[in-house]
Amino acid sequence: MASPLPRFRLIRLPDTVHGGILSNMRAVITGQIGIDKKPYLETVCEMAGQRGQRIELFNVGNLMYQEAPDIRPGRILDLPLSRLASLRRAAFKDIISETTPAIDYPDMIVNTHATFRWRHGLFSAFDFDQMAKLKPDMFICLLDNIEMVHHRLHAEHDIDATLKDCMVWREEEILATELLANAMGCADQFYILSRGRQRDTYETCLRLVTRPDIKRVYPSFPMSHVVDMPDVLEEIDRFRAALTEHFIAFDPADVDEKLLLDRAIDAAKRGEDWLDVTPHTYGGREGQELKVRVREVLDIAGDVDGQIYMRDFKLIDQSDMIVSLVPELPGGIPGLSSGVERELQHAWEHTKEVYVVWKPAKAPSPFITETATKIFPDVDAALEYFESERMFAPGNLFGH
Repeated sequence: MASPLPRFRLIRLPDTVHGGILSNMRAVITGQIGIDKKPYLETVCEMAGQRGQRIELFNVGNLMYQEAPDIRPGRILDLPLSRLASLRRAAFKDIISETTPAIDYPDMIVNTHATFRWRHGLFSAFDFDQMAKLKPDMFICLLDNIEMVHHRLHAEHDIDATLKDCMVWREEEILATELLANAMGCADQFYILSRGRQRDTYETCLRLVTRPDIKRVYPSFPMSHVVDMPDVLEEIDRFRAALTEHFIAFDPADVDEKLLLDRAIDAAKRGEDWLDVTPHTYGGREGQELKVRVREVLDIAGDVDGQIYMRDFKLIDQSDMIVSLVPELPGGIPGLSSGVERELQHAWEHTKEVYVVWKPAKAPSPFITETATKIFPDVDAALEYFESERMFAPGNLFGH
């Protein structure tokens, strides 16, 4: 039996190499099985090391396997709940012991789960007393597109779970993590973060943990009704990339299951049983084509719509500001979807800064002008304004 991989460790360089403000964060990062958090977080820590900051990564699952060398890889969740809880407590005890006092170990990530939905049913994956001793500063619930989660889950474990099971588990994981953050006094340091669609969000995660001086932004733009307009998609992609470069961007398109649902509905009308998840700006991932059952996708229609509504508003709430791109569609029509309008209204009502890039020749309505902090004719004008207002965080000596 192969021995478990050790937790990842990086050496701290002198603090003088840091530019900007670097925080001391003890972050707990959760997420359902199938997210593939470990390699994602290892890359985040590697990037930190390349920029002169050490972040220690503790993988609770690996530590539990070290405590139980008799357990075959991938089978630990099949243990009785009593032994599973004992192994978890032993793993957290080691982490707490090795990182106490907290002031001497300020930069760390604990990779764990908030809940499990397994053969035992739904059960928690933490203990309040140990979490309090850990003294975390931040909680992040990492998530991914549901067909990717479903694919990885079944590739790595012997379990029969539907897309519906995965959707329910994700919602439970988010809620449990948020409640845990509130209990630990971190209500204002709880974040939902997607690992990304075409590109992984390593930079966003690293900034979130280490750069509190960088503003958090929610990019708002039309999605479902422009998927077949390549010129508009290219304009939106440039807009998204520009905000991601300068801010901590919580991009709603990083989870794009509405497109999966729309494609499944079309496939059902054609009488097809399987759907190819092909790469697209919204939907699929380059180099990895999957097949999903059309019936399973249709079964989660209500979950997809409900979670989009919940998740996007939470992403706005955890941001400092919203920046919306309203492109001009063929015929001079403003690309202003009902979703974008609702996002702008929600942001305004929750006292966020609201910025709109209005591209159509037709003037915006009072519902836009009266709820926007500022309106720009193009993305470059918006970026120039943000820079003039010193909204861009200073880079460090490594150019980041």
